[in-house]
Amino acid sequence: MFMHKELILFDFDGTLIDSAPDLALAINHMLARLGRSGFEETRIRGWVGNGAKTLVERALRASFDGDSPHPALLDEALKIFLAFYADNLAVRTVVYPFVPEVLHRLRARGYRMAIVTNKPYAFIEPILHSMGMDDLFDFTLGGDSLPVKKPDPQPLLHVCETLGIARENAVMVGDSKNDILAAKAASMHCIGLGYGYNYDEDIAAYEPDLVLEDFCALAGPFGVECARG
Repeated sequence: MFMHKELILFDFDGTLIDSAPDLALAINHMLARLGRSGFEETRIRGWVGNGAKTLVERALRASFDGDSPHPALLDEALKIFLAFYADNLAVRTVVYPFVPEVLHRLRARGYRMAIVTNKPYAFIEPILHSMGMDDLFDFTLGGDSLPVKKPDPQPLLHVCETLGIARENAVMVGDSKNDILAAKAASMHCIGLGYGYNYDEDIAAYEPDLVLEDFCALAGPFGVECARG
């Protein structure tokens, strides 16, 4: 179905890696430093996907019963969160099943691959390195790499332009509505993954070109194999 594509753009958190456990650790550390009670990881998972600042803001809102945090408090909280998370990027974070196998086979087949995430850029390479995947991608783009982030289409278009590949020869793969909305706004094909972080919404509701329930199922549409064992 997508074997004619040249470039595959991947979201990161919730698509390639399950980083929610470490994000939850950092959020609860931040709240404890501010004298606030923490939250269960399952609740924090529902806040992931729009970048670090939004994640911290959502945690503070929940801590203050829905009230918006004062800008100065948000700035302080974000600094605490980022400092702790930078030192604890891969404590409990894991790669989703089948991800390394499928990525290596896609790479061997000749596809170019890139990461387009709303995660701060500084965290991408260290996590990829810790997961043994730092040699698989031609380009990585973080949520702070450009003035805008997904669901704006510009991050996707920027990667295509940088790598010299037309948008019609690229496909976006992600677990969140932000990925699907960005791809549609970029007039790009997209694949929605039924796991990950999508605010308890069904990814199919955003009408990606294809919906898959695990990463192994991604192999077939690109003409490679994945052994479920």
